[in-house]
Amino acid sequence: MQLKKRSREVAEVPQAGMADIAFLLLIFFLVVTTIDVDTGIGMQLPPPPDPDQEPPPIRERNLMNILVNARGQILINEERASLPEVRQLVIDFVDNANRAQDPNLSEDPRQAIVSIKTDRQTPYETYIDMLDEVIGAYRQLRDEASMREFGITYRQYQARVSREDNIIREMYPQNISLAEPDPGT
Repeated sequence: MQLKKRSREVAEVPQAGMADIAFLLLIFFLVVTTIDVDTGIGMQLPPPPDPDQEPPPIRERNLMNILVNARGQILINEERASLPEVRQLVIDFVDNANRAQDPNLSEDPRQAIVSIKTDRQTPYETYIDMLDEVIGAYRQLRDEASMREFGITYRQYQARVSREDNIIREMYPQNISLAEPDPGT
């Protein structure tokens, strides 16, 4: 006698809850994922000028022109400079009255203006690195002045005084002009 083989039923996994699980996982990852938001360059801009008022006169001696061209080359007052040289050149220009007394550099740190101009095709990384060097020069000048006057770093000094009473900031105001690129370039 031959026994009949029973056909076995194939076991199935219930799929009704799969959509619910996928949806819950999607919500979970949306909630816990952080999205980087490009915040831009944090700079405090001066108030807009009065349209009826003419801009104040600026002596050429107190203006340092920095141009970053499309190839990422840096020109300071129409002379080539490398990125590592920028910080020292800005320090020498701004603090001329307290150091070298060079007639080609600014008369006073409060009157010194660093004008930065770029080309439309300037590499973004070069522009940011150059801007960091200029801001670093002001930070270094303020640190030196704070150490000389109070024996503490500028950051420590800044934490102790209000913005209005900050004499180091008044000694070395960060006069940076970011000029718009020429429309044709």
